[in-house]
Amino acid sequence: MQDEIVIGEGVALDARPASFATRMLGALIDVVALGFVGVVVAMIAFTAGQDLDDAAGAALAITIVVMILVVIPATVETLTRGRSLGKLALGLRVVRDDGGPIRVRHAIIRALVGVLELWFTSGGIAIIASLAHPKGKRVGDMLAGTYAVRVRGGQRALPPLTMPHELTAWARNADIRRLPDGLALSARQFLGRAPTLHPASRVRLGNQIAGEMERYVAPGPPLGTHPERFIAAVLAERRDREFVHASEAARAAAQEAVLLHRLPHAVPDPAV
Repeated sequence: MQDEIVIGEGVALDARPASFATRMLGALIDVVALGFVGVVVAMIAFTAGQDLDDAAGAALAITIVVMILVVIPATVETLTRGRSLGKLALGLRVVRDDGGPIRVRHAIIRALVGVLELWFTSGGIAIIASLAHPKGKRVGDMLAGTYAVRVRGGQRALPPLTMPHELTAWARNADIRRLPDGLALSARQFLGRAPTLHPASRVRLGNQIAGEMERYVAPGPPLGTHPERFIAAVLAERRDREFVHASEAARAAAQEAVLLHRLPHAVPDPAV
């Protein structure tokens, strides 16, 4: 459970760290790609800067090094949401510790620290840090709050959740507290596997999970509600409420962004 992230529907996102060997192979591919880009850029710069004096030549060389070691890696990871060429080839992605996509800040920190731990020490610091950290993080990942995960191969898709029609009104007005991740995941997996379970085990597990879940719901379901229908109603309502909350937050953020782009705030610009 510690390497999975449970979303509102009770589905666990596979966020297990990538293996050390896979990350090293991906890094090697990235190094080769950057080396090729560096050679091409250096040839172009050498041709264009033959008439420069020593100071200008040194400044141009520093600019090229910074662009190859910092700007290009950070830009690629930002635009691809954590997928460089090597990671794309091996099915890896760099994500935040909460499983979300990385931003510009994360990519820049990783690239800047990578100059020291990957290039200046030939990867020595990164290898030691990755072997010592339980999630295989290098120093740049520790500072940026990121790590590499596998995004290929996946889990069997569970049937979609549907709200039982007879519980729609009850679920809409019920107070549903946040479920523990373990309980939400167990409930979702139970619903997905229920048709394949032995009838006696299905009844026992359904009653057990419904009993645990009922402690987080008030008022309880109507008398005579089947445990599986109750579980499905709670998970479906949680999913719908989280979707509404996320939509409202995105709409509020968009409205705030519009206001922040006006000068002064919320006052129409004078007609020119």
